[in-house]
Amino acid sequence: MSRRLVLSASTAVAAAALIVGCGAMGASGGNPMSFFITSTNPGKGGDLGGLAGADRYCQSLAASVGAGNKTWRAYLSNAALNGQPAVNARDRIGNGPWRNAKGVVIATSVADLHSANAKVGKDTSLTEKGEVVSGFGDEVNRHDILTGSRPDGTLAVPEPGKDTTCGNWTKSDGGSAIVGHHDHKGTNPDPVANASWNSSHGTRGCSIEQLQQSGSAGLMYCFATN
Repeated sequence: MSRRLVLSASTAVAAAALIVGCGAMGASGGNPMSFFITSTNPGKGGDLGGLAGADRYCQSLAASVGAGNKTWRAYLSNAALNGQPAVNARDRIGNGPWRNAKGVVIATSVADLHSANAKVGKDTSLTEKGEVVSGFGDEVNRHDILTGSRPDGTLAVPEPGKDTTCGNWTKSDGGSAIVGHHDHKGTNPDPVANASWNSSHGTRGCSIEQLQQSGSAGLMYCFATN
């Protein structure tokens, strides 16, 4: 065999090994992102198909950018209804730490996430695509993120006859949901609530149009539990 053929064969083997190695790395590693804001609403406003539907939506968006190897949950609370107990958003999302699409750690634990140390803000609360969500002062304001929660991540318990979760995320009209300001800005007269990423105020309804009236596109936070 000539020297040229030997070199060609060696080069081919090395190239094949590199391809296999990269493939294995992609399969086992995947996208390290573990937190994002959904880039869009599923299409029915506050009707997300309940918590299960919201979780599936988080999972599908994560999978679309190579992060589907993790278990994803929507940061949403549920009211006690039809014999089912209330659900707190903070109890659904694992233990952390969580990183955005750029690799920035936004919180190291559940306690850290619900403290003043959390790095949840307009520049860090990116979509699954790594894009910034427009906020207060932008041409289109989308800073109201659905949560149904209080600042500590527990259910915003509704008053009798009231709603804080768009009917446990099944209403696409009427009702209301508690939202947070991902950019910590707005017009809420309560300065603490105004700056809250997860509990600022209620929406004017649960349809796409009603959500838009207060600066919401029906987006939600998604966290990887593992």
